[in-house]
This record gives sequence, C-alpha cells and structure tokens, in this order.
Amino acid sequence: MNRTKQLALAGLLLAVLILFERFIAIDTQLLRVSFAYVPYILAGWLLGPVWAAIIGVTGDLLGMLLMPKGSFFAGFTLNALLTGAIYGLFLHNKPVDKMFVIRLLAALLIVHAGIHLGLTTLWLSIMYHKAFIAIIIGRILANIIELPIEFASMFFIISFLEKPVHLHLREQPDNSANAEQDDAPASES
Repeated sequence: MNRTKQLALAGLLLAVLILFERFIAIDTQLLRVSFAYVPYILAGWLLGPVWAAIIGVTGDLLGMLLMPKGSFFAGFTLNALLTGAIYGLFLHNKPVDKMFVIRLLAALLIVHAGIHLGLTTLWLSIMYHKAFIAIIIGRILANIIELPIEFASMFFIISFLEKPVHLHLREQPDNSANAEQDDAPASES
C-alpha cells in the first residue's frame, strides 16, 4: 500500500476511533462499553503495529483534547499504544484463514486479559484509590461478555472486507513487463 493510501486510511480510522471512543460509548466510573475495538483491529490488520499504535495514541490524546471525560492519565495512553501494537503484530498482512481465526482470538485474549483486565484495572485502582480486586471483579464479567461479541463481529467484518481490501488497497504485482513482452513480435525459428 502506498504512502498516500496509508495516510488516508490512518486518518479515516483515527476519526472513527475518536467517534467510537468519545461520542458513541457508554461510560461509567469503572467500565466503558464502546465499538473502539473495530478501528483498532482494522488499523492493526491493514496498517501494521506501528501505524495502529500511532492511531491509538493520537486517538487518545485528540479525544482528551476534544471531549475530555475526566482527567488525563498517561496509563490509558499506554493502553492505546499497546492495543494497536498487539493487533498489528498478530493480524497485519495475514490471510483470512483458519490461522487468522486463531491469531484474532489470541490478540483479543491478550488485549482483554493484559490490557483491559490488567493495566486498565491497575490505572483505575491508582486513580480512584480503590482495591485492585474490588475493581476487577465487575470488569471480569464485562470482558467475558465482550470477548465473543468482538471476536464474532470482527471476524465477520474482516471476512467481508478481505476481497475489497485485496483489490483496492494491497499492492498488485506489476504486470506491465509481462504485457510488453506479450506485445513484442514473436521471433522466427
């Protein structure tokens, strides 16, 4: 994918991420339900770990500037960076096959267990001066419910987008050399 397409796609996914995280989300003090996983996973799949991490960090920082939902805490920015990087490491340039299903599930499990349950719970514990165990109990149930929903929806979305992405975004082999060779007159034997 050329640089122009990467920048345009990154901008689009960044806008969708901010929209989903800041405007179309249900927030409580200890729990957030949103569709932010969609642009994170698509960024990782289409653009790779570096771009997905940049989109995550930029989305977090711009989201705080545009529509703050409390005080800034750098731990959540770290979460955004790690989330994008994990999805990119597991999904970038991988064909949608049986192994992709395993990679998607593994990435979701790492993000849910390590970031949502681990780091986010730690940050909330620090911010609100509450016991880690008291916070994590409610968050475990939420993550158990969210995980299969995110897995099924993203597998469907990526399966649906695989062919158009391959046709329009991925680099196609240059067939101009073959076309020129076909146009050349045949040599006489």
